[in-house]
Amino acid sequence: MARTAPIAKSQVRTAWVFLTPGLALFFLFVLIPVVAAFYLSFCRYDIIHSPTWIGAKNYARIAEDVGNRGVFYLSLRNTAQYAIGTIPIGMALALGLALLLNAGLRGVTLYRTTFYLPVVTSLVAVSLVWMWIYDPNYGLLNYALELLSRGLTSITGREVLIAPQTWLADPGQAMPAIIAMSIWRGLGYNMVIYLAGLQGIPDHLYEAAIIDGATPWQRFRSITWPLLKPTTAFILVVSVIGASQVFAQVYVMTNGGPNNATTVIVHQIFQNAFSFMKMGYASAMAFVLFGIIFVMSLINLRLLRGGEVEYV
Repeated sequence: MARTAPIAKSQVRTAWVFLTPGLALFFLFVLIPVVAAFYLSFCRYDIIHSPTWIGAKNYARIAEDVGNRGVFYLSLRNTAQYAIGTIPIGMALALGLALLLNAGLRGVTLYRTTFYLPVVTSLVAVSLVWMWIYDPNYGLLNYALELLSRGLTSITGREVLIAPQTWLADPGQAMPAIIAMSIWRGLGYNMVIYLAGLQGIPDHLYEAAIIDGATPWQRFRSITWPLLKPTTAFILVVSVIGASQVFAQVYVMTNGGPNNATTVIVHQIFQNAFSFMKMGYASAMAFVLFGIIFVMSLINLRLLRGGEVEYV
């Protein structure tokens, strides 16, 4: 085995010159704030007064809140509802779109760009547009329901009345409304990732399957889906992390209402930190969220662990 040449000191110095700015920013804006937040999670701190060490009382308070089904418990439940509502449907739709675009449709670049545009659009701007769509008086969605009511009335010959919905003001409809918007907004990102995974599958595998008489469903089940396992694992982990950290659309569209029906973990962290000035309690919530994301990511990676595939 050939020996690797020793690295010259000048190369090491050059490497440190390029790494130092990035490392400095990392320590200044990531590592130091994380350490400070971890310390504050064991303190009572309201920004005005100095932090007071109280041990694990903030974490005990969170546990008590969950046991009594308080506001933090509601935020956990709503975050789980949001994740369950967005991740499976979003991934399924993204995979379906990727399969269609990978089939050689005309104008594939135009479709890809169109579906990806919401991803690069400001989430606040998207939320404001969807607030107009959900508006109970002038919203596009209620207008579509009105048109549907008229059409059914003309078809059946008797009056069919579909009442306008309040959507974001209804505790039973607010979270599904946010879920629908989030699925639409994130569809393009997952679609592009799946499309990259599909284009990495060698054509000769499909050609051999076609020669053997495999149906499209058999080709998908035996070739496409197994070879997309690493891609699916990546999308699932990223989606779980994103769903656990949902905030902007909730803050803009409902601000956690109505009646805490849409409050999520990050919204509660924000409320306690900047509205109630409970920085220590909010920091403890943040580290509880970190623990949840860490455990869920490990579970997802273990369930969908896929090794590298070698093609001959």
